[in-house]
Amino acid sequence: MDRAAIIGIGMTKIEKRKIGQTFADMAWEAVNKALDDAGMTIDDIDNVVTTSSDFWDGRTISCMAVGDASGAAHKNISCVEGDGTYGAFYGMMRVLSGSYKTTLVTGHTKGSESVSSLITNAAFDPIYERSLGMDMVTACAMQARSYMHRTKTTAQQTALVSVKNHGNAFKNPLSQLPLQITVEDVLKSELIADPLRKLDCSPVSDGCAAIIIAHESVAAKFKQQPVWVKGVSFCADNFFFGDRDLSRVRSLAEAAKKAYAMAGIQNPKKEIDVAELYDAFTYQELMWLEEMGLADDATAGKLLEKGEFNIDGPLPVNASGGLLSGHPVIAAGLYSMGAVVRQIRGDAGGFQVKKAKTGLVQGVNGLGGQSHCVFILGKDK
Repeated sequence: MDRAAIIGIGMTKIEKRKIGQTFADMAWEAVNKALDDAGMTIDDIDNVVTTSSDFWDGRTISCMAVGDASGAAHKNISCVEGDGTYGAFYGMMRVLSGSYKTTLVTGHTKGSESVSSLITNAAFDPIYERSLGMDMVTACAMQARSYMHRTKTTAQQTALVSVKNHGNAFKNPLSQLPLQITVEDVLKSELIADPLRKLDCSPVSDGCAAIIIAHESVAAKFKQQPVWVKGVSFCADNFFFGDRDLSRVRSLAEAAKKAYAMAGIQNPKKEIDVAELYDAFTYQELMWLEEMGLADDATAGKLLEKGEFNIDGPLPVNASGGLLSGHPVIAAGLYSMGAVVRQIRGDAGGFQVKKAKTGLVQGVNGLGGQSHCVFILGKDK
């Protein structure tokens, strides 16, 4: 079977408000960083995939706002809505189709120019649910309560996720919100939607990320050591909340299972060296870990207390600071992919873990993690 590798990455600094940059300005910066990283020019790129959202950008056909800045003129350009990992999945398929050797994938968000509560309220069913005023935060609060009740996970344990990830962010110069906080600080922060407090939630953020994916026949021709896509899968659950068990995430378990099988991974706890997860809220890091088999059911909180997921622990999770320290919504998964690529290359700087031969990246779409995309990246084909 043909293989694909990531050979270039580029990310802007994640910030609360990029007043001086348009969508195109951010894309131009990220794309040129990715090209420089790979030792390529735009002429070496066969096609472009942009990841964006009309709702978040406040315009129709939002991908067109970054097309020129992404070097898409006179090339095949495609658009994907949702998290950047899905854009990467599509870009990889383009490469493996045999029609293209290289694909540039971008993802951008300016949360500072959006009203997330209105946008995510529109994701609910317009007949039965939208009028209730629900949004992503309240939906995830319901999921958090459901998960915590089933597993007996405590607020102190979820708060530790915030302490860990905001602390890790000090070592990542691209991070928006490094904080030196305690569990008590998290538990005393403003209540947003029970049981979620302000420091349980990721911040409003602006940012853009880009990666370059190459077919194995050309992957070694450029500057960077290829980081291979060893396994990947995505899966979606039911749309209606009432049709799901909110305390479980079947779609993530299925996506991880298929990605592991493709990568030949039999024991993810022992074979995954580093993971970057979609921690939009603190409880999610623990919930996702359990559903992917990186922790036994209802044990992630206890393992976190023991330091299992710290940078110097057996399985470093969100060593970059994660999304709790900066959450450019649509670009988030590409930032996570870039962080794992750097870990595997060994050039992650201050947040480099001791060993990183194989890494996991997880992306999310939909309310309360309706759909999940899992990538397994590694040094070897």
